[in-house]
Amino acid sequence: MDVKEAIKTRRAYRSLAPVEITEELIRDLAECAALSASCFNNQPWRFIFVYDAAVLERMRDVMSRGNEWTFDASMIIVVLSKREYDCVIREREYYLFDVGMATAFMILRATELGLVAHPIAGYSPRKTREVLGIPEEMDVVTLVNVGRHADTISPVLSEDQVAAETERPERLPFEDIAFLNRYPADES
Repeated sequence: MDVKEAIKTRRAYRSLAPVEITEELIRDLAECAALSASCFNNQPWRFIFVYDAAVLERMRDVMSRGNEWTFDASMIIVVLSKREYDCVIREREYYLFDVGMATAFMILRATELGLVAHPIAGYSPRKTREVLGIPEEMDVVTLVNVGRHADTISPVLSEDQVAAETERPERLPFEDIAFLNRYPADES
């Protein structure tokens, strides 16, 4: 699978089936993330790979309502960083951009391996810190839920989530996201 195919194949599926999590898989994903670019090569990303059944059970408490589908994840990758790990040039803080790129590399590698790697915003950073012993100064950027795409739709999904499982949600057209040479006067 080439990069463009991985990009086209990647989906934020919520119906997850179990997958074996090995140290080899974790190292592979982490090594791909580590190859991402970052400001002055600061590499501001940190990851906690949660796959122990007892810890995954405790992670259920960090999820927002509507994210019960995450309970079927075989692994949750907790993406962490802090502002001080990366460039701050005047008003520009690079760490979230750099961490996002590294996370995307990891998600694309998971896709290439036939896995679902679904990042979410519906969780409590405070509870995540409590469960995993993460220091307060670390930003919990996202949680990436990993599994295989299940053959059947998860019964905990809402009607909208079921629709997104069966058909890729529509993307904005080129004209709405890409501008040539200048920002359009009528955009705001």
